[in-house]
Amino acid sequence: MDDGRPVVLFDGVCNVCSWSVQFIHEHDDGQVMFAPLQSAAGSELLREHRFSEDYFDSLVYVDETGAYAKSDGAVRIARHLDAPYRWAWHARFVPKVVRDAAYDAFAAIRYRVFGKKDECMMPTDELRSRFLAQSA
Repeated sequence: MDDGRPVVLFDGVCNVCSWSVQFIHEHDDGQVMFAPLQSAAGSELLREHRFSEDYFDSLVYVDETGAYAKSDGAVRIARHLDAPYRWAWHARFVPKVVRDAAYDAFAAIRYRVFGKKDECMMPTDELRSRFLAQSA
């Protein structure tokens, strides 16, 4: 994150998370970088922001102001998306306890409903340029 660009840390084996990375890549302002939570770069950012290195419960959005998990991270991602997806930024006005309850409910069923991979996603060549280097 030396260049100041925001980073989305995601569960690299989660099918929904992998789809989300593709979605963000297709609809964002080109500024968001990515790293699987399971990668060296992901582990380093988790440590730096005082998350457990085995934190896989949520995506984590990291920018110059800090690290944000669950719905706080999701709404911050929305600021980078094109319309109408950008409008999800207004969800920040919904109380955090309500947003996080919905996030947790979905997260609890994501593997069961959408499945997971045996190993982290392999990004396309175009998307690979938006991934943090794997060496920490």
